Amino acid sequence: MQLRQNLHNIEVSTTGKGFFEINRQLATWLDDIKAGDGLLTLFIAHTSASLTIQENADHTVALDLMDALDGLAPQKPDYRHDSEGPDDMPSHIKGLLTQTQVAIPIIEGQMVLGTWQGIFVIEHRTSPHNRKLALHYSGT
Repeated sequence: MQLRQNLHNIEVSTTGKGFFEINRQLATWLDDIKAGDGLLTLFIAHTSASLTIQENADHTVALDLMDALDGLAPQKPDYRHDSEGPDDMPSHIKGLLTQTQVAIPIIEGQMVLGTWQGIFVIEHRTSPHNRKLALHYSGT
């Protein structure tokens, strides 16, 4: 059994602040490369958006999580960093509190996720953005 690596980039278009599930895009790529058993690592190349694995069965979970993040890093006028708008610095704080990478085990070409788990890009900015993600699969 020989290990291999596959690299790929995807772009996720957001519509503003919120959670954007990417399970389908990831599963399609894993199928395209004929993934076996291994590890999929994702990295988002941004400081005002992040990644998470969270519940995907009830959309109100994402709304409550966004409200909680807004409570931890509210938009307010007295941040020193404000050159990109009033939502930018709170977005950096939310990015600091969440994560820029996740790793998912792959067994027989399928992501090992719980019944209600989804992989999400979290957009912290209020306006739409195109977010770049790097994918790395290592396995059979």
